[in-house]
Amino acid sequence: MKKLLTLALGLSLLGAFAPAALRAADADNGGKKRPKLTEEQRKLRKEMVEKYDTNKDGKLDKAERAKISKGDKEKLEKAGLGDRHKKGEGHDKTGSPK
Repeated sequence: MKKLLTLALGLSLLGAFAPAALRAADADNGGKKRPKLTEEQRKLRKEMVEKYDTNKDGKLDKAERAKISKGDKEKLEKAGLGDRHKKGEGHDKTGSPK
């Protein structure tokens, strides 16, 4: 009887704490927190989405980002909104060191 009660208590505690642990893991986001955008950055980002979002889903997919003009790319870089996925120098196209 004691084993059954211990098992039931253990399972109920596991059920209570598992969702909290999952939320904490999701909130951690792998340590990759995005910095808060300034008002100027938000305006520029909104402008670019309005200009290049051809399917009007509110986001720029890979094809839409590829169509951004050189001048607009320079504006984004200057505002600190450049390509976040760009690999640093000294890496090949796969992202591994040469």
